Amino acid sequence: MSVQRASADRAVYTHGHHESVLRSHTWRTAENSAAYLLGALRPGMRVLDVGCGPGTITADLAERVPGGHVTGLDRAPGILAQARATAGERGLTNVGFAVGDVHALGFPDGAFDVVHAHQVLQHVGDPVGALHEMRRVTRPGGLIAVRDSDYAAMTWYPSSPGLDDWLDLYPRVARANGGEPDAGRRLRSWALAAGLTDVTATSSTWTFSTADERAWWSGLWAERTVASSYAGRAVDGGFTTRAGLRAVADAWREWGARDDGWFAVLHGEILCRREA
Repeated sequence: MSVQRASADRAVYTHGHHESVLRSHTWRTAENSAAYLLGALRPGMRVLDVGCGPGTITADLAERVPGGHVTGLDRAPGILAQARATAGERGLTNVGFAVGDVHALGFPDGAFDVVHAHQVLQHVGDPVGALHEMRRVTRPGGLIAVRDSDYAAMTWYPSSPGLDDWLDLYPRVARANGGEPDAGRRLRSWALAAGLTDVTATSSTWTFSTADERAWWSGLWAERTVASSYAGRAVDGGFTTRAGLRAVADAWREWGARDDGWFAVLHGEILCRREA
């Protein structure tokens, strides 16, 4: 077994599927999370959505390829029940779901017109290998579309020592789990290393500034900090204490209550056309 493959096997999804995590994931749509891809979608396309989670983006993609088909893929079997329910509630018949691993996709070469992954490569042990596998299952002339956040580029106002502590803590926990939290800036480099040559790199942001946006964003991170799988890994790994996590959660709530609060999340994006 290669070192890269062993790293991929050991990588752990830092957040888990706590309600606070799913609250964030179900907010995601094709418009707010895959806008850079939408202009390239056409009726009849076959699309693979890697790391689909609860399926909100997957369902949106299916609506944009009438006569085609979208396959949502996730490593966690439990979350796929919610994804199927999401598609069912919208009456979609051109979407299906499967359990799988981006490092070893169970599909033949060239099976899809588009292979998409949102917030996935930051959590895998071998992102170059994952992109190489995504390239394999994309037909010649097809597209690989990837978007990931970049934690070091996140910024907020007003300043908060507690949020500084959060931004120091989270990347250390994520890297110990085998991931790379500053994935956004690395996507183009990873794509080139995976043998992709026609790579368009862009960026976009999520911004949280209204009272409702601040309450939602700060609330889910406050809960995630003390109650999700991330909290257990942070403490069990010796990175902080329960008291330290509570202090960070309090800082999130304090920031969210500020009328002048503002938070921006930078994302890197790549749209890669597989060579013919």
